[in-house]
Amino acid sequence: MTSQTINCTIERRLLVNYRIDPELVSKQLPSPLRPQLVRGWAVGGVCFIRLANTRPAYLPSTLGIRSENVAHRYAVEWDDQDGTGTGVYVPRRDTDSLLTSIAGGRLFPGRYHLAQFSVAEEHPTLDISVDSRDGKTRLQVRATSCEELGGRLFDSVQDASTFFRSGSLGYSPSTHSNHLDAVALSSDSWAARPVQVGEMYSSVFDNRQLFPAGSCTLDSALVMEYLHAAWTTQQSLTTTCPSVTVGYEVTE
Repeated sequence: MTSQTINCTIERRLLVNYRIDPELVSKQLPSPLRPQLVRGWAVGGVCFIRLANTRPAYLPSTLGIRSENVAHRYAVEWDDQDGTGTGVYVPRRDTDSLLTSIAGGRLFPGRYHLAQFSVAEEHPTLDISVDSRDGKTRLQVRATSCEELGGRLFDSVQDASTFFRSGSLGYSPSTHSNHLDAVALSSDSWAARPVQVGEMYSSVFDNRQLFPAGSCTLDSALVMEYLHAAWTTQQSLTTTCPSVTVGYEVTE
């Protein structure tokens, strides 16, 4: 897959963060990735992102598409010839866009599964629910604007923003069994504001077969809005352990 860039506007990016037992996250990662620890915890999360004007960089914004998307992710690090790298591993992405689903993994890195999204935004509250067509993703979140980030992972919104900006390189399962696809997110701003999550369900992080009670705790959440951004393909990463589950049966 040749290098290419997709431009877009991030209309809304809600990041819901979990602190997790590192040993359990290690089981979800292909080599050479390992959990990036913050205060002794692995960091998992769900990224609910609405994109607008999404199109190849050589096309005008008027030809772009708008879509709701969601990704489960883990903060990771790895060693290479340049030292220790940091980023995220994304085992699963879902979208309401048929075009995105068709293009993902073929014209651009990262497979996208089709899902139905229900979104209600009435300031200061945001409600999102997601149900994938294959029955392997179910999500429900209610977030409300607040003054402080809270949680135990980050001292402040700026601290959290800096952490996530340093992890803007994302790896995901490839159609080639011995490689992980790579894409980097860049933006002229990472401005964010805190939100309080009053309700959250994830078919991954609430799956007690993967994460027994007490091993995976909702920590904090923040929102980014109306950012000009670009996604650019990067060199894939060789893996010697590609057989990591990329879909999860919904559990109650």
